[in-house]
Amino acid sequence: MLQDKDRIFQNLYGFHDWTLKGAVSRGAWDHTKTIIEKGRDWIIDEVKASGLRGRGGAGFPTGLKWSFMPKEVGERPHYLVVNADESEPGTCKDREIMRHDPHLFIEGCLYASFAMQAHTCYIYIRGEYIRERERMQHAVDECYAAGLIGRDNVHGWDFDVVIHHGAGAYICGEETALLESLEGKKGQPRLKPPFPANCGLYGAPTTVNNVESIAVVPDILRRGADWFAGFGRPNNTGTKLFCISGHVERPCNVEEEMSIPFRELIDRHCGGVRGGWDNLLAVIPGGSSVPCLPAEVCHDMAMDFDTLRDLKSGLGTAAVIVMDKSTDIIRAIARLSYFYKHESCGQCTPCREGTGWMWRVLERMAKGQAEKREIDMLLDVTKQVEGHTICALGDAAAWPVQGLIRHFRHVIEERIDQYSYRADSDGAIREPVLEAAE
Repeated sequence: MLQDKDRIFQNLYGFHDWTLKGAVSRGAWDHTKTIIEKGRDWIIDEVKASGLRGRGGAGFPTGLKWSFMPKEVGERPHYLVVNADESEPGTCKDREIMRHDPHLFIEGCLYASFAMQAHTCYIYIRGEYIRERERMQHAVDECYAAGLIGRDNVHGWDFDVVIHHGAGAYICGEETALLESLEGKKGQPRLKPPFPANCGLYGAPTTVNNVESIAVVPDILRRGADWFAGFGRPNNTGTKLFCISGHVERPCNVEEEMSIPFRELIDRHCGGVRGGWDNLLAVIPGGSSVPCLPAEVCHDMAMDFDTLRDLKSGLGTAAVIVMDKSTDIIRAIARLSYFYKHESCGQCTPCREGTGWMWRVLERMAKGQAEKREIDMLLDVTKQVEGHTICALGDAAAWPVQGLIRHFRHVIEERIDQYSYRADSDGAIREPVLEAAE
C-alpha cells in the first residue's frame, strides 16, 4: 500500500486549503526557479528516466513525447495544450486535481512548457466542468498576482496560461479534435501525419498532455526520477489515480502504486465487492472504452498497462468499473454502445454507420430477439470498425463489444435460447430478423 509520505496528490479529497497559500504549505512552487535553471534537457531526461507514461489512456512515454518537439523555436511559437476534457464514462480523476490541487497542476504546466520552449499553455476543460473551470481560473489569477507566471515572472520564463471551456463533446478528448475545437472549428479529428509536434495548434508545434500526466511532474523533478521509478513494475512505474465505481462497498478515487493487485486495491480502499468476491461477475479496468474481463482473471491481476494489455484489455484512464452478478452484462455493454453512437462525430463512415448498427443489434440481443449467427456477424463488424477510422473512437466503440463476445458469448446464447423457448411456449410466430443481414 502506498504510504502517505509518497502521495503526490495530498489534497485529493479537498480536506485542506486548495488556494496558493495551502498549496505552498504542501510543497508546491518549491525550488521552482532552481529546477528551471537546470535546463530543458535535464527536465526532459528526468521525466524519461522516471518512466512516466501518459495518464490519459494511451500510456505513451511522456518524456519521449516531449522530445518530439523541435529543439529550436522557428517562425511559429510552441504551445502546450492540456487535455482536461475528461469525458470517458467512469473516469473522474482530473476533476479532483483541478478542484483540490490546481496549483500543483499549474506548476507542472510551467515545467512542461519550459521543457518544450512554449510560452503559452492552453487548458481545455470539459464543458460540464463548470466549478472546475472557476477553480482553475481562480488559481491562475492567484499565480499571476504572485508573479509565479506571466511576463517577467520570478522564475525567469515568460509563461501564460489560458483556460478554455469546451462545449461538452466526447470527441474533443481526442487530441487533434481538441485542437480543432480550440481554433474555433467543429471538433473533428485531423488526419495524421502531420502530427501535432510538427503542425498542431494554429499550425505551430504543439504537445497535448493529460492533466494527471502534467500534475505529477513537479514531484518527479523535486524528489527525483529514481523515486518515481521505484513504484510499480518495470515499464509501469509511478503512482496512479484510480477511479473505482460500480458494485463495491465504497466507491472512491484513490492514489495508489502502479501494478497493485486488483483484489488488494478493492479490499483496501473500497471494502471489497458488494456481496463478496464470489459475487463478482466482470470488471472494466480502464474506463468504458476497454474490453471487460471476467471475474476468474481479475483477482490477482496487476493494475498496470502491460498486464492488462496481455489480458486483451487495457489500463486506459484507470477507471475501474466493478460489476457483480446482478448485472445484465449484455445491456450494460449495449448502453456503452449507445454512448459511442451518440458521441461519434460522423466524419468516418465505419464509425458513423457501425456504432449505430452495433448498438441496435446489442439492444435486440439484450432481449434475446436475435439469431446466434448474428453473434459472429457482430464480431466481424467490430473488426471492420476497429482500426479503420481517423481517430480511436471507432476502436473504443468496438472493444467493449469484443470483450462481451470473447468472455460472455454463452450469456448471449442463453438469452436467445430463453427468448426462443418463450416464443415457442406461447405459440407465437417469430418474425425473421432482417436488419443484421441488411
